[in-house]
This record gives sequence, C-alpha cells and structure tokens, in this order.
Amino acid sequence: MTHGGARRSGVPFLTLRRREALMAWLFVSPTVVGFLIFFVGPLLAVFYYATTEWNLLSGESTFIGFENFADALTRNPDFWGVMRNSVIFAIGLVPLNMALALMLAVALSRPRRGVVFFRTVFFAPVITSAVAWAIVWKFLLQGEAGAVNHMLALVGIDGPNWLREPDWAMVSVIVTRVIKMVGLNMILYIAALQAVPRDYEEAARLEGASGWQIFRMITWPLIAPTTLIIMVLTTIGSFKVFDHIYLMTGGGPENGTLVLAFYIYQQAFEFFEIGYASALAIVMFFIVLALTIVQVLLRAKGSS
Repeated sequence: MTHGGARRSGVPFLTLRRREALMAWLFVSPTVVGFLIFFVGPLLAVFYYATTEWNLLSGESTFIGFENFADALTRNPDFWGVMRNSVIFAIGLVPLNMALALMLAVALSRPRRGVVFFRTVFFAPVITSAVAWAIVWKFLLQGEAGAVNHMLALVGIDGPNWLREPDWAMVSVIVTRVIKMVGLNMILYIAALQAVPRDYEEAARLEGASGWQIFRMITWPLIAPTTLIIMVLTTIGSFKVFDHIYLMTGGGPENGTLVLAFYIYQQAFEFFEIGYASALAIVMFFIVLALTIVQVLLRAKGSS
C-alpha cells in the first residue's frame, strides 16, 4: 500500500492532458477576456440603464423598472413611426440589393475578358469609407446645384431636391446604400454560382433546356442557402444603418428617414436620455436576435 501511495504521489500535477488544456485556455484567453469586457459587460450595462431614468446633463439616475419599454411601445407615437421607417428602408433595400447582386454575379461569374475589372469596380464601394461615400452623394443629390439634376436637365428632366423632399429622401438613401453594399453580396453570389456543378447544366442543355429554365430549375435551388444567408444578413444590416442617415439626411425631412439606429443616437447624445435610448437599443438587439434565429432555423430546415 505504501509503495502504491508513493507511486501516486509521484505523478506530476501538470499531466499531458492538463498541459494541453492550459495551453488551449492561454491561447483563447485574449478572445474570452475581450468578449467579456467589450460585449458581455456593455450588454449587461445597457440592460441596467434601460431600467433607469438617467439624464446625462443632470447626472441623476432613478430606477423605474420597465417604464422605458412601456413608454416606447405604448405611449410614444414617434417610436412606431421610426419602426415604420426602418421597415420601409429594409423592404426597399433588401430586394433591390439582392436582385442587383444576383444579376451582376450571373454576368460576372464566368471567366471572360474584363471580368476582373468589373468585379473590382462593383466591389470598390464596399471598401470605400462610408463617410466619404455619403458626403459625396449628398453633394451629388443637391437640388439645382447637384450633379445628378444637372445630368437630368440635359435630357429635359427637372429633378427634385432629392434629400429635402419627403417623397424622395428615403428613396435616395436606399439607392445610395444599395450601390455601396451590392458588391459584397455580388461576391457571395459569385462564389455560390461557381460552386454549382457544371454537369447538371450540361445535362439540361442536352435535354434542350433554355438558359432561363436551367437557372430556374437547377441554379436557383442550388444557391438557395446562399440566398437565405444574404437575405438575413442584408436585412440585419438594414436595421442597423446609421452613417448614411446621419450624414445625408439627419433623419429628415419631417422625420421621413428617421430609422431606429439613428433614433437611438438622437435620444442618447442629442436629448441625453440614456435610459430610454438603452431600452430602444435592447429592442433593436432582440430584432436582430430574432432575425438571426430565423436564419438558423431556416438553414437547419433546408439542410434536413
């Protein structure tokens, strides 16, 4: 017994398995610490602030429970107008972005002369500074001084003041956002199209199928998972848009482009209502979370 106990006591504490586990935790610790500090911590703080009435100017904070949520959902008419604008922005942006991205991808997915150049041209706005992009388009879309209206005048069209008329401001922001971000979805579609087996297309052509029939019956179903991912990611991005609204319209005219992300900014940093802004941020968090869950469920259903 004594001999066996001595043998067990001679076993080192840091066995091979424990050393490997310790090494693994050391490698992931920067990510874990960063996640806790920069994501979990602020998220918990936002949940706390949402239950308080905290004004930055006065510095006073009072616990009020769920009053901020009740105010947003039942008593503040501006909230539902903001939500309507956010939904309109998403409905306008997502189909237009996806349709244009798919058309560009179909045109540029096959190797041909100049294809690399055009891919670069359409992808370049994605990596362009959003601030520079919005400012340039703000000048281009001015009333009589804007370059867009100057070009329309050459063909006898009297263009509106795109960013100052309620009927056109939302359209202008949507179109400029689509032009900037369509290149990213184009690349995703190109990757999906290039992964489609050519044997299916060749067999369909031998059977006399037209190009449209091949796309509708073969290509489209095979790229459906990519389409789902693009749709959900683009929808989430549309609800989080801030820079274009801030720089091009400031939420106007007549709050016609006041979307949720910019409304949260207004409440927090213009009206200094941190508690109410935090409640709105949580609402947006759950909207994005719901869209993410829908994506996961649809992908699981599609793969089953």
